Amino acid sequence: MKFECDKASLAEAISGVSRAVTTRSSVPALEGILFRAEGNTLTLTGYDLEMGITTKIDARIKDEGSVVLSARLIGDMIRRLPSERVEIECSETLITTVKGGITEYNITGLSASDYPELPASAFQRGSEENKNGVLPAVEMDACTLKQMIETTIYAVSQDDKKPANNGEKFVLEENSLTLVALDGFRLAVCTRPVKAERGVSIVIPAKTLNEVARLIDDAEQTIAISASKRYVVFSLGGYTIISRLLEDAFLDYKKTINPEHLTRVVVDVREFSSSIERASLIITERLKNPLRITFDENLTVRCQTELGKVMDSIPCEFEGQRMEVGFNNRYLLDALRNSGSDKVAIELNGPLSPVKVLPVEGEDFIFLVMPVRFKND
Repeated sequence: MKFECDKASLAEAISGVSRAVTTRSSVPALEGILFRAEGNTLTLTGYDLEMGITTKIDARIKDEGSVVLSARLIGDMIRRLPSERVEIECSETLITTVKGGITEYNITGLSASDYPELPASAFQRGSEENKNGVLPAVEMDACTLKQMIETTIYAVSQDDKKPANNGEKFVLEENSLTLVALDGFRLAVCTRPVKAERGVSIVIPAKTLNEVARLIDDAEQTIAISASKRYVVFSLGGYTIISRLLEDAFLDYKKTINPEHLTRVVVDVREFSSSIERASLIITERLKNPLRITFDENLTVRCQTELGKVMDSIPCEFEGQRMEVGFNNRYLLDALRNSGSDKVAIELNGPLSPVKVLPVEGEDFIFLVMPVRFKND
């Protein structure tokens, strides 16, 4: 194998696919990137057996072939080369020469035959798995998907006890797409209009969605999404991201959202966040007392720990019954910060019922935050 290409394009491609490369594996090839030179194209692949990322760049191919190179090593080498063009040559013994200007490296690669095959081949071959797939390709604005992911990903569980909660539910209906994340203490739901031929409900690992969001820039572009019973594929701007789906049962989130409320306030997000941050100064890892928030004509935030006590108050638009509710300060702050709004509505049904955080108008998102029971209640 021998090819020459643009250094910047190669460095960007290596950085992109490296997100799917594992740092430690009993299979050495999985710590590397698969380079495949064919025709006028260089294809790079990273894969950790759960998620794979591939991309293609233009290259002047002198000899076709393939090799697996250490992701960390080749990435560092390419970034440090002094020239704008790079030449890589791999011998039959897998000794690989990397040249750029006056600099030359020699490293040992691994055989491409040691690299596991990606599940994407099932889609490319039109196998039975693809024919019986649950979702034909659907296209949507990439920035919209990125915003949906960033709005909800904070509520994904970090606990492995319930695997489905380590991902987000992806619910595609005829005219909308909904992403749902939850961890037992909070829930985030974000919905946007999308045209689809057929509905589907799958659970996608949070790691995959994070990497998809990172690969989306601010430029106008579309992203194509397709899935089978076990895998989902995202195609975006030269990148293809393939991921295994989570198969554990996901909570029926709609049953947790009460459409009624006894109390509703509209509050400025920045003011409320600042008030919570001020009250949180006396909360530590050891001293984790909840915030005591009174919903009335003003929002009053109180907290008391061994370090001291604090009381703060901000204005709000109030309707309904006066109510006092306990909150985990971080969970409430996360909901406010991820709303992306200047103002939010907060709806309550009682001191121990899930609290809804909503846009003042529209239904772009719904956040639930579980209240905290006071010790003296």
